[in-house]
Amino acid sequence: MTPPLSILRLALLGDALASGATGLLAALGAGVLAEPLGLPVPLLRMAGLALLPYAAFVGWLGTRPEPARGAVLAVIAINALWTLDSLALLASGWVEPTALGTAFVLLQAAVVAGFAAAQAWGLRERSARRPAHA
Repeated sequence: MTPPLSILRLALLGDALASGATGLLAALGAGVLAEPLGLPVPLLRMAGLALLPYAAFVGWLGTRPEPARGAVLAVIAINALWTLDSLALLASGWVEPTALGTAFVLLQAAVVAGFAAAQAWGLRERSARRPAHA
């Protein structure tokens, strides 16, 4: 019997799906996306390739009946770091994205931050449901 989908598991599975789709798009479409986004092909390709094993792990974690707290905390930390790195990339001057590229980086940073928040909320909600040990 499959356990019901909790907020935490939904946030993990959504993260895995979005990360996998973005990873495939960036890894396979870097050459096509680079010009309209104003982002370097190697950056897009490497970011995409980094997302694929992450998506697989988070997807696996989301299929566990009770995802391990430490693993979820690691996912939340990685998502927070990705969000901060995305903003730092735009502020650094290292790249000169187009308006579309800036919007893309900001949108994916906001989505990733949203997943981190939902995962943290789901973890708190799960902890609140558990009875206190005497």
